[in-house]
Amino acid sequence: MTERTGMRQNENTSADRPVGQDPKHAGVLSDRTGKRILGITGGVGAGKSTILTYLKERYGARTLEADAVAHLLQQPGLPCWERIVDTFGTDILCADRTIDRRKLGTVVYADRTKLDKLNAIVHPAVKTYICREITHNRSFVVIEAALLLEDHYEEICDEIWYIYADESIREERLVKSRDYSHEKVRQIMGNQLKEDEFRRRCQVVIDNSGRNPCEAYAQIDRALDGLWDIHCT
Repeated sequence: MTERTGMRQNENTSADRPVGQDPKHAGVLSDRTGKRILGITGGVGAGKSTILTYLKERYGARTLEADAVAHLLQQPGLPCWERIVDTFGTDILCADRTIDRRKLGTVVYADRTKLDKLNAIVHPAVKTYICREITHNRSFVVIEAALLLEDHYEEICDEIWYIYADESIREERLVKSRDYSHEKVRQIMGNQLKEDEFRRRCQVVIDNSGRNPCEAYAQIDRALDGLWDIHCT
């Protein structure tokens, strides 16, 4: 199949669909008339944060990162924190009672059942927080989440983009930037959607495999050109 980076993958895009006409939107963000919401997803290490930064700086987007929201909601004493500690025990806590994300990750990435339990606690709370934020933010909002598709953000996004990078490049990035072992990286990747599933369910593919981010930026510019009256700042 010919790669069409920065181009729409198929005709079944929501870009031209009036917000609120899809019944899945009903009651979710019914008062967001005029807003445009873009979902960004992709495998770990694909460079989604780089794409977010560009969209924020060049197009003035309000960016919402699901992982950052999850971290906020897991502060000591909050409902998510209490449920996580009840489920996984106090061994995952630091001395100051905050959750040690590395310890928690070691527990859940080794056991799919435990990972599903964690996701069931955190992800609905994150989605509720993001929906609330969208209602009182600027007209162009970008949501980034590794599990955007699994958590059905198509219900609130006008379009979803897949940030792609070759698996070997992603692994190299994570070993260098996060000091992960190769084994841990492969373990995390094994719990995420496969490339063909991302491509099937997303409207645009941005290839972020290159060492020069300008290659990905050019694809973003092509994808947004003439779309939704979004312009550079």
